Amino acid sequence: MKPFLLIISAPTGAGKTTIAKALADARPESVAFSISATTRDPRPGEQDGRDYFFLRKPDFEHRRARGDFLEWAEYSGNLYGTLLSEVDRITSSGRHVLLDIEVQGARKIRERRHDLVSIFVLPPSVAVLLERLKGRGEVPPKELRSRLQRAVEEFQAAAEYDYIVVNDDRDQAIRDVASVLDAENLRGERVLAAQQLREELQRVASQMSA
Repeated sequence: MKPFLLIISAPTGAGKTTIAKALADARPESVAFSISATTRDPRPGEQDGRDYFFLRKPDFEHRRARGDFLEWAEYSGNLYGTLLSEVDRITSSGRHVLLDIEVQGARKIRERRHDLVSIFVLPPSVAVLLERLKGRGEVPPKELRSRLQRAVEEFQAAAEYDYIVVNDDRDQAIRDVASVLDAENLRGERVLAAQQLREELQRVASQMSA
Protein backbone atom coordinates (compact mmCIF):
# COMPACT_ATOMS: atom_id res chain seq x y z
CA MET A 1 0.00 0.00 0.00
CA LYS A 2 1.03 3.62 -0.37
CA PRO A 3 3.16 4.82 2.58
CA PHE A 4 1.61 7.31 4.97
CA LEU A 5 2.80 9.56 7.81
CA LEU A 6 2.28 8.13 11.30
CA ILE A 7 2.35 11.01 13.80
CA ILE A 8 2.87 10.36 17.51
CA SER A 9 2.43 13.28 19.92
CA ALA A 10 2.17 13.53 23.69
CA PRO A 11 2.65 15.86 26.64
CA THR A 12 6.25 16.12 27.79
CA GLY A 13 7.09 13.07 29.88
CA ALA A 14 4.40 10.77 28.47
CA GLY A 15 6.96 8.57 26.70
CA LYS A 16 6.19 9.11 23.03
CA THR A 17 9.82 9.00 21.87
CA THR A 18 10.45 5.66 23.58
CA ILE A 19 7.32 4.20 21.99
CA ALA A 20 8.13 5.60 18.53
CA LYS A 21 11.69 4.27 18.49
CA ALA A 22 10.60 0.87 19.82
CA LEU A 23 8.00 0.58 17.05
CA ALA A 24 10.58 1.49 14.40
CA ASP A 25 12.97 -1.13 15.79
CA ALA A 26 10.22 -3.77 15.83
CA ARG A 27 8.90 -3.03 12.32
CA PRO A 28 11.94 -2.00 10.23
CA GLU A 29 10.44 -3.50 7.08
CA SER A 30 7.30 -1.33 7.18
CA VAL A 31 8.04 1.83 9.16
CA ALA A 32 11.05 4.09 9.71
CA PHE A 33 11.69 6.80 12.29
CA SER A 34 12.04 10.29 10.84
CA ILE A 35 15.04 12.02 12.39
CA SER A 36 14.21 15.61 13.31
CA ALA A 37 16.51 18.61 13.03
CA THR A 38 17.14 20.83 16.03
CA THR A 39 19.22 23.78 17.13
CA ARG A 40 19.62 22.58 20.73
CA ASP A 41 22.90 21.13 21.93
CA PRO A 42 23.33 17.34 21.96
CA ARG A 43 22.74 15.62 25.29
CA PRO A 44 25.22 13.05 26.60
CA GLY A 45 25.15 9.98 24.37
CA GLU A 46 23.25 11.61 21.50
CA GLN A 47 24.71 11.40 18.01
CA ASP A 48 24.18 13.63 15.00
CA GLY A 49 22.22 11.82 12.31
CA ARG A 50 20.98 9.16 14.74
CA ASP A 51 19.05 11.03 17.43
CA TYR A 52 18.75 14.41 15.68
CA PHE A 53 20.33 16.43 12.94
CA PHE A 54 22.03 19.06 15.10
CA LEU A 55 22.13 22.37 13.22
CA ARG A 56 23.38 25.81 14.11
CA LYS A 57 20.52 28.29 14.31
CA PRO A 58 21.60 30.25 11.17
CA ASP A 59 21.76 26.95 9.22
CA PHE A 60 18.30 25.96 10.44
CA GLU A 61 16.84 29.35 9.54
CA HIS A 62 18.47 29.25 6.10
CA ARG A 63 17.00 25.82 5.38
CA ARG A 64 13.63 26.95 6.70
CA ALA A 65 13.63 29.95 4.37
CA ARG A 66 14.56 27.64 1.50
CA GLY A 67 11.49 25.49 2.18
CA ASP A 68 13.36 22.39 3.36
CA PHE A 69 11.00 21.67 6.26
CA LEU A 70 7.64 19.94 6.26
CA GLU A 71 7.03 21.57 9.63
CA TRP A 72 8.98 23.41 12.29
CA ALA A 73 8.35 24.79 15.76
CA GLU A 74 10.14 26.54 18.60
CA TYR A 75 10.31 25.13 22.14
CA SER A 76 12.22 26.59 25.07
CA GLY A 77 14.23 28.81 22.74
CA ASN A 78 15.28 25.97 20.42
CA LEU A 79 14.05 25.21 16.91
CA TYR A 80 12.84 21.75 15.86
CA GLY A 81 11.69 20.60 12.43
CA THR A 82 10.94 17.72 10.07
CA LEU A 83 13.04 17.76 6.91
CA LEU A 84 11.24 16.97 3.66
CA SER A 85 14.34 15.03 2.60
CA GLU A 86 13.79 12.65 5.54
CA VAL A 87 10.16 12.08 4.57
CA ASP A 88 11.13 11.44 0.94
CA ARG A 89 13.95 9.10 1.97
CA ILE A 90 11.57 6.88 3.91
CA THR A 91 8.59 6.90 1.53
CA SER A 92 10.85 6.13 -1.43
CA SER A 93 11.76 2.89 0.35
CA GLY A 94 8.07 1.96 0.53
CA ARG A 95 7.84 2.42 4.32
CA HIS A 96 5.60 4.56 6.48
CA VAL A 97 7.13 7.68 8.04
CA LEU A 98 7.08 7.63 11.86
CA LEU A 99 7.05 11.19 13.22
CA ASP A 100 7.67 11.92 16.90
CA ILE A 101 6.52 15.55 17.02
CA GLU A 102 4.72 18.02 19.23
CA VAL A 103 1.15 19.26 18.86
CA GLN A 104 2.18 22.45 17.09
CA GLY A 105 4.14 20.55 14.45
CA ALA A 106 1.33 18.04 13.95
CA ARG A 107 -1.09 20.86 13.22
CA LYS A 108 1.21 22.29 10.58
CA ILE A 109 1.51 18.91 8.87
CA ARG A 110 -2.27 18.53 8.77
CA GLU A 111 -2.43 21.80 6.87
CA ARG A 112 -0.12 20.44 4.17
CA ARG A 113 -0.73 16.70 4.02
CA HIS A 114 -3.72 14.37 4.13
CA ASP A 115 -1.83 11.07 3.96
CA LEU A 116 -1.41 10.75 7.71
CA VAL A 117 -2.60 8.90 10.80
CA SER A 118 -2.17 10.51 14.22
CA ILE A 119 -1.84 9.04 17.71
CA PHE A 120 -1.84 10.96 21.01
CA VAL A 121 -0.08 9.26 23.92
CA LEU A 122 -1.35 9.91 27.44
CA PRO A 123 0.24 9.15 30.80
CA PRO A 124 -1.98 7.01 33.06
CA SER A 125 -2.32 9.81 35.63
CA VAL A 126 -1.11 13.26 36.62
CA ALA A 127 0.93 11.70 39.43
CA VAL A 128 2.80 9.49 36.97
CA LEU A 129 3.41 12.43 34.65
CA LEU A 130 4.88 14.47 37.52
CA GLU A 131 7.08 11.54 38.54
CA ARG A 132 8.39 11.17 34.99
CA LEU A 133 9.11 14.87 34.67
CA LYS A 134 10.97 14.95 37.97
CA GLY A 135 12.73 11.70 37.12
CA ARG A 136 14.74 13.45 34.42
CA GLY A 137 16.85 15.13 37.10
CA GLU A 138 16.66 18.25 39.22
CA VAL A 139 14.08 20.52 37.61
CA PRO A 140 13.81 24.09 38.98
CA PRO A 141 10.26 24.88 40.18
CA LYS A 142 9.85 27.60 37.54
CA GLU A 143 10.80 25.17 34.76
CA LEU A 144 8.51 22.47 36.17
CA ARG A 145 5.59 24.91 36.25
CA SER A 146 6.33 25.87 32.65
CA ARG A 147 6.35 22.23 31.57
CA LEU A 148 3.10 21.54 33.40
CA GLN A 149 1.37 24.52 31.80
CA ARG A 150 2.55 23.37 28.41
CA ALA A 151 1.23 19.87 29.19
CA VAL A 152 -2.21 21.35 30.00
CA GLU A 153 -2.26 23.03 26.59
CA GLU A 154 -1.15 19.82 24.88
CA PHE A 155 -3.87 17.77 26.60
CA GLN A 156 -6.44 20.06 24.99
CA ALA A 157 -5.26 18.89 21.56
CA ALA A 158 -5.91 15.19 22.21
CA ALA A 159 -9.30 15.34 20.46
CA GLU A 160 -7.56 16.39 17.23
CA TYR A 161 -5.93 12.96 16.90
CA ASP A 162 -7.25 9.79 15.29
CA TYR A 163 -6.26 7.51 18.17
CA ILE A 164 -5.37 7.83 21.86
CA VAL A 165 -3.02 5.40 23.61
CA VAL A 166 -2.45 5.37 27.37
CA ASN A 167 1.16 4.67 28.28
CA ASP A 168 0.62 2.85 31.57
CA ASP A 169 2.68 -0.19 30.57
CA ARG A 170 5.38 0.59 27.99
CA ASP A 171 5.23 -2.76 26.21
CA GLN A 172 1.44 -2.65 26.01
CA ALA A 173 1.56 0.91 24.69
CA ILE A 174 3.97 -0.19 21.95
CA ARG A 175 1.63 -3.05 21.05
CA ASP A 176 -1.32 -0.63 20.95
CA VAL A 177 0.51 1.68 18.53
CA ALA A 178 1.51 -1.33 16.40
CA SER A 179 -2.16 -2.37 16.32
CA VAL A 180 -3.08 1.06 14.96
CA LEU A 181 -0.48 0.64 12.22
CA ASP A 182 -1.85 -2.81 11.35
CA ALA A 183 -5.44 -1.56 11.30
CA GLU A 184 -4.57 1.34 9.00
CA ASN A 185 -2.65 -1.00 6.69
CA LEU A 186 -5.71 -3.23 6.45
CA ARG A 187 -7.99 -0.28 5.78
CA GLY A 188 -5.77 0.89 2.96
CA GLU A 189 -5.50 -2.59 1.50
CA ARG A 190 -9.29 -3.06 1.63
CA VAL A 191 -9.84 0.22 -0.21
CA LEU A 192 -7.31 -0.79 -2.85
CA ALA A 193 -8.87 -4.24 -3.20
CA ALA A 194 -12.33 -2.72 -3.61
CA GLN A 195 -11.03 -0.35 -6.29
CA GLN A 196 -9.37 -3.18 -8.20
CA LEU A 197 -12.53 -5.30 -8.07
CA ARG A 198 -14.64 -2.36 -9.26
CA GLU A 199 -12.32 -1.75 -12.21
CA GLU A 200 -12.39 -5.43 -13.14
CA LEU A 201 -16.18 -5.48 -12.87
CA GLN A 202 -16.39 -2.43 -15.14
CA ARG A 203 -14.24 -4.19 -17.74
CA VAL A 204 -16.50 -7.27 -17.63
CA ALA A 205 -19.62 -5.12 -17.93
CA SER A 206 -18.11 -3.23 -20.88
CA GLN A 207 -17.29 -6.50 -22.67
CA MET A 208 -20.80 -7.82 -22.16
CA SER A 209 -22.36 -4.67 -23.57
CA ALA A 210 -20.04 -4.55 -26.58
